[in-house]
Amino acid sequence: MVAWGHIGRCLGDLLLPRNCLVCGRRLGSREDHLCIHCAADIPFTYDWLRVHNPTSDRFNAIVTLKHPDTYTPYVQAAALMYYSGDYQAIPKALKYHANLAAGRDFARMLGKRLAESPAWADVDLVVPVPLHWTRRWKRGYNQAALIAFELSKLTGIPVYEDLLKRVRNTRPQKNLRGAERENNLKGAFKTGRNDVSLKSVMLIDDIYTTGSTMDSAAGCLREQGVEGVC
Repeated sequence: MVAWGHIGRCLGDLLLPRNCLVCGRRLGSREDHLCIHCAADIPFTYDWLRVHNPTSDRFNAIVTLKHPDTYTPYVQAAALMYYSGDYQAIPKALKYHANLAAGRDFARMLGKRLAESPAWADVDLVVPVPLHWTRRWKRGYNQAALIAFELSKLTGIPVYEDLLKRVRNTRPQKNLRGAERENNLKGAFKTGRNDVSLKSVMLIDDIYTTGSTMDSAAGCLREQGVEGVC
């Protein structure tokens, strides 16, 4: 039997060659987004295997430092891979270069792992970190929402894209440092509805660096009465 899909991809690669997101090497017809060498070396975190993991511990330490007088239950957290080295190109391809296909495929990698882990079985719904409407209009999509919907397909957890709103068009966090990041996000989020009673929400963003954005968004949800944010 002729593999017409494979033949079509070979012809497409002749016209528009595809390159590895990480090393730039030209991809073969059976490779997607990464060459076999870079795919074999993805710096997976393996956060999904345990509730207490380095990503969770790091985020909870940030919450404790920022809110020393407020009790907050331990927050679960998981990332697919470490945001380091040349592999930063993967989330950047989605965020800055509109590579939606790659974004969906890597989101499915994480979704499959979360779906198989009992640590995430009690989550009520998935909430993407929102973009301000002006930035979403310019970009044409919210990368966090794209990831959230792919996770939802594999975990069966519904997405509430309107539960959280970004009401201030803040400066890009990547250009800020330390206290500037926190000040930039003050009053940036509010809940978009109050008719939802929830115990646990999975908050989604595309890139996790200092944790300021996630802390601000999670704090807004807790103020609304959400018992647990992960």
